[in-house]
Parts: sequence; structure tokens; C-alpha cells
Amino acid sequence: MLDLVVLSLHFFLCFLIFLAIWRGHKDVDLPSSGTAETRPDGLILIGKEEDIKKSQRITAKVNGREVVVFYHEGKFHALDSRCYHEGGPLPLGEIEDINGQACIVCPWHKYVITLETGEGLYEGINPLEPSPMPQWQSKGVKQRIHKVTIDNGNVYVSPPDLSVSFDSDYFAEKYKNGGDLSTKK
Repeated sequence: MLDLVVLSLHFFLCFLIFLAIWRGHKDVDLPSSGTAETRPDGLILIGKEEDIKKSQRITAKVNGREVVVFYHEGKFHALDSRCYHEGGPLPLGEIEDINGQACIVCPWHKYVITLETGEGLYEGINPLEPSPMPQWQSKGVKQRIHKVTIDNGNVYVSPPDLSVSFDSDYFAEKYKNGGDLSTKK
């Protein structure tokens, strides 16, 4: 009987640990209408500047679209939260410095995206060189970047200009209005 009680407690604790890992950290979910503050100039409130500085990143919805705001080395950057390649969760990625540029590395397939411009980067060689050395090169802008505005201690993001399309738009649309922020596979 004691074995059954111990085994039951073991499974219960494992279940609680599973739930804690599965739920992960809480992101901010700001609906595109209703309670989210939208200024007359169209800027959408994401959160308090100090709170985002402490957490280093926050995920929110801007017009139903998942956007991640990073605070890195004294600057705020906002971009679509899903990687342009396969929709990987960029809020879970690591920020790395590549050739003097702050880049987010997608946790799924290690695609590298600059925080400043949304360019996809890759390491390539020129086989015509006598001793080819891999160098970082641009694939062009692949990830939609959102303008961040700081005003009176608040962080705002501009809604996307959809007259220009980016590769990340496909996954932004796919995960749009999906209930909670779907940053886990």
C-alpha cells in the first residue's frame, strides 16, 4: 500500500513539473481592440519601459499579430515573433553579436536575423578565392520590423505597414488571433 502512495505522489509531482515547463514564462497578451491603449497617432501600448528593460523581452499582440520586443544593449527592437523560415518562436531565441550587429537566433533551425533591419544572415564562402573563409552575408530583409517609440516611460509599437510584404508575414498571419501567444511548438 505504501508503494502505491509513493508511486502516486511521484506521478503527481512529475505532472506538476510537466505543467510548469509546458506553461513556460508568461507573455503579455494585449488584444488589438478593447483594453489595449491605442494612441490617436496609431501607436499601440506594449508596456512600461522599466518592466521591459528588466525582462529583456516581451511578446504582445499588435492588431492580432504576435510581436516580440527586445531590449538589448540600451535599445528596443520589435519584430514579428515567428521566424520567417518555418515559424519558430523568436522570443525563445538567443541574441548574439554577429559582425557588430545584434541578431536573434531562431531556436528551431538556427536562422540568424538582425534585430535592427530584419535581414536574414548566413555564412557563405566564395569558392573562387584561393583560401575561402566563411563570411556572414545577407539574404535580404526577411523579417518584419516594427517601429518602437518610447514616450513618458511607456513603450509603444507602430502597427505594421502591410503595403510592403515580408517573408515573416506568412507565419504572422498563420498564428494571428490564435488565442494565447503560441510561442511553443
